[in-house]
Amino acid sequence: MSSATGPAPGLPVRMPRPRQPGRHRRPETLSAPQDAPPLVLAVPGTPSAAVRALVDEIVSIARWELSGLNPVVGYIEGGAEDAEYPSLTEVLAKSRAEGAAEDQVAAVVVPLLASPDETVLGHIRQAIADSGVRADLTDALGPHPLLAEALHVRLSEAGLARADRARLFTVATAADGIILATVGGEEAVQAAGVTGLLLAARLAVPVLAAGLDMDGAIERTAEQLRSSGSARLAIAPCLIGPELPSGLLEKATEAVECSAAEALGPYPTVGKLVLAKYTTAIGIAPQQPQGAPLR
Repeated sequence: MSSATGPAPGLPVRMPRPRQPGRHRRPETLSAPQDAPPLVLAVPGTPSAAVRALVDEIVSIARWELSGLNPVVGYIEGGAEDAEYPSLTEVLAKSRAEGAAEDQVAAVVVPLLASPDETVLGHIRQAIADSGVRADLTDALGPHPLLAEALHVRLSEAGLARADRARLFTVATAADGIILATVGGEEAVQAAGVTGLLLAARLAVPVLAAGLDMDGAIERTAEQLRSSGSARLAIAPCLIGPELPSGLLEKATEAVECSAAEALGPYPTVGKLVLAKYTTAIGIAPQQPQGAPLR
């Protein structure tokens, strides 16, 4: 018989089973090595309160995924001695002042870019050179399947795509042709095109990449899709947000008379991809970033 304070003496006591890893368990959180160089997130575009809020969310996701991580943010167009928007050069110079030896990597710089943009990357390389520190610069975040997932979600949030494969309902405003918009020239378009192939497989509609900053590219791509049978077009920005010049997306939607999804913004997998670039650079291998399952 059990008493009010517990089981009677001699009776077996059920002990809790140890938690076992599995597909529904969160993997053990990795810790950043104590001597690891800092992650410096290089943010393009004009700094603003909205950009800072977006970056704070991305940084928060990275911190959650890697215990002990202390990322810092440098703005490519930030001002010297600006506490709110410190310049990338200033942030990098400070990383050496805080203890890194001259022959050691003082920082790992991750550009906040979904696709490579040689102009932005050139500014980052110049900032590294001006700082006088040794820093490793990673590639852009894409192309990557997780970017295709984020694009899918943004399109579905805008009512321009069905949310998943299991519920094959018809969305009245769903697009039957997607223009995957980017900035950064031909290299960015090629990288976005790879992500576009992955997005096309998810949506089962044609997806073509085009540069918002390339004269007539969006219009030509729209005509190509329409001539192949797509009647309801949508623009999906393969962009995180800060690198998108103001008014450029709105101008494109007016030119081709279609709707557009939001930029990727602080979608969770963006933070995971930032972290994956960093951990690969410092030689630790966390579990590959996972997105939401395609139901």
